[in-house]
Amino acid sequence: MATKSSETHKEPAEMVLEALAMLVWLTLKAAVVALWWAVLFPVVSVPVAGALAAGLFIGWPWSVVVVGVSIAGMVLWRRRSPETFERWLTGRARARFLRWWRYRLRWDKRLESCKLTVSRDGSTFVPRLLMAEIGDGMDWVRVKMLPGQCPADYENRVERLAHTFEALECRANIVGPGVVELMFRYADALAETVAVPPVDTARFRKDAA
Repeated sequence: MATKSSETHKEPAEMVLEALAMLVWLTLKAAVVALWWAVLFPVVSVPVAGALAAGLFIGWPWSVVVVGVSIAGMVLWRRRSPETFERWLTGRARARFLRWWRYRLRWDKRLESCKLTVSRDGSTFVPRLLMAEIGDGMDWVRVKMLPGQCPADYENRVERLAHTFEALECRANIVGPGVVELMFRYADALAETVAVPPVDTARFRKDAA
């Protein structure tokens, strides 16, 4: 017995309106994200805004001057104090990007592939991501467990979680009522190169004698 399939055909005008609505939504979303990043990183957004203002109200040569002075200031800052440069600029940007890329981007699908979601009455419920702290070689992620879940549900899936999130290792610990903390290890600490100070062999032979 053949089955009948029905297709919904949309009018060209309706398709154009949907495409325009999607374009407006994506533009607004990108503007909000750009504004939020500008607030988070004023050391970058303020020089950019200054360069745009100089180009609009004074002239493009002044815009180039502002950009050049800003870049020179960044380079000087990086050379004079690499620790503060890492703390206030590159480290924060890296952490926010990895937090979005590793966890927030495909959180629902990844937990579903690890069998940590719950389907009920035609709906799929996903454990809520509470916090993700990015470290040099380890990340700490806190998850709100769903009703009916227990710590063993996560402890028994640490290998699957590590594979899904592309980490070397995953550990699960209960840190609060219904809250589990997942520790993801992305780098091998033993593989890091440690600088050993030079040994004064001449002095060592003199002391030994």
